[in-house]
Amino acid sequence: MSTDRTIAVEEQKRKGLRVAFAVSIGFTFAVYAGAIVPFLGPLFAAQFLLGSSRPMPFGKTVGAAMVILIAGIAMMALTNLFGDRPAPFLLLLGLTYFACFVAQSAGKGGQAVFLVLVVAIIVPLLGILNKDLANSILSILVTGVLSGTILMWLAYAIFPEPAGQNLEAVSSGERPPALRRALANTGILLTSVVICLTSDNLTAAAVIPITVASLLGQLDVAGSSRAAVGLVLVNLFGGVLASVAYAALTLRPSLLSIFLIVLIVALLLGGRAAGRSKDAAVFAGALTTFLILFGLGVSPLPGSSAESFATRIVYVGAALIYALLFAAILWPRTSNSKGIPA
Repeated sequence: MSTDRTIAVEEQKRKGLRVAFAVSIGFTFAVYAGAIVPFLGPLFAAQFLLGSSRPMPFGKTVGAAMVILIAGIAMMALTNLFGDRPAPFLLLLGLTYFACFVAQSAGKGGQAVFLVLVVAIIVPLLGILNKDLANSILSILVTGVLSGTILMWLAYAIFPEPAGQNLEAVSSGERPPALRRALANTGILLTSVVICLTSDNLTAAAVIPITVASLLGQLDVAGSSRAAVGLVLVNLFGGVLASVAYAALTLRPSLLSIFLIVLIVALLLGGRAAGRSKDAAVFAGALTTFLILFGLGVSPLPGSSAESFATRIVYVGAALIYALLFAAILWPRTSNSKGIPA
């Protein structure tokens, strides 16, 4: 048992180093290249790397990338065709979210499901709230998917897994999809998207729905209401880290500063997210929050720098409390201690 534990700790260290390397390199290069959404590629890479301690086979990697790209193209078409007709637009958007949440509840699709959710949130919101970016959405998405995939393979090349060692967590098998919970999650997420569309606030639109989607996925691993409150606090901690990091960057703005800041935070959060404990998903969510907020701070996205970090953290806090509150209200009651409503 002690040998297995030692191997598991070493595996976690290697996975954490891969995440920190990919996120810091990818983020710094995205800022250097003037990427409009610099957090997208690093976010994709982090999700790919946290999904497994082994590199995905080439075919599976291509398949995951194609699913994300196809989802982006479909969302672009949906936005172009129905963006000015709210009823069918929201209905189709809701069906997309519902399919993703059903897949999540059944334990299928892995990290790719969350990435498809991110794409299904970002593409329609950018397409409607900023017409100037509408024509660039596909190139932004392609760049994010390609850079995330390249970063994943590069991280495995630099921090390889020892040959013959396989301690991947054993799957508990397929579980039936929780349709009522998926329906509730769809309503919670879709409502947050509608609020952002009507407020015409691009920064809020980039923060609130993704935070809501992230927390809804994390709530599945929460064993009690106290654990759920812990989820909120850790995710909020990711936003506070982003604020502190941006303040440090303003003191000495440079690409090296960006690299070091993101590397330190990614080591802190990514190392915990690489573990097998229940709180791993929580720290992965905190890393997502950090990447989004810090990315908006350095992004050339119109109006993103005008928002103070205090305001952005308020957005994150509001999104977390909103998702937790409505999950407690709308999720079906359970007879055991698992889940928030119990």
